[in-house]
Amino acid sequence: MKKRYLACVPGLLLISASASAISIGGGVGKEFSYLGASTDTSGLSINGNYAHHENNGNTAGLGLGYNIPLGPVTATVGGRALYLNPKEGKNGYALAAGGGLRWPVTSSVSLFGDYYYSPDSLSSGVKDYKEASAGASWAIFRPISLEGGYRYIALDGKNGDSNRMIADGAYVGVNARF
Repeated sequence: MKKRYLACVPGLLLISASASAISIGGGVGKEFSYLGASTDTSGLSINGNYAHHENNGNTAGLGLGYNIPLGPVTATVGGRALYLNPKEGKNGYALAAGGGLRWPVTSSVSLFGDYYYSPDSLSSGVKDYKEASAGASWAIFRPISLEGGYRYIALDGKNGDSNRMIADGAYVGVNARF
């Protein structure tokens, strides 16, 4: 049954991509790195991400959201299914709900922020999952933009497992939007 749902993901990306722009990017901070891809338009959006910390492990996720234009600001509400792979402790999953805002201040500068959370009841192997980011992007030339900000990803341990920070600090990155 799971294979059927996973087989739908590439099709959804192609359908969504035919009607929208695709953004692909990545970045680095102190002891962590991340990669991500998403669709960028009003309406249905799909995103995927991977985060790695040198000492604490990895997370990988696939999300579905709905982008709502509110004047110049775009608000997103949605959720993510995540695989959690801490270096110490149990592997698990999390179903996180959340959203974000993106505000294009000028034609080349945007501010953004987002937050996703999964409580104990929607996660396995961890007490809870938290993810947040905030920052700014600067379109230096089409299709490339530079990004900088703050990223936070935490896996709170349970049953004696310690907490793990996958990301906690400033980062710089680059994105390409097609």
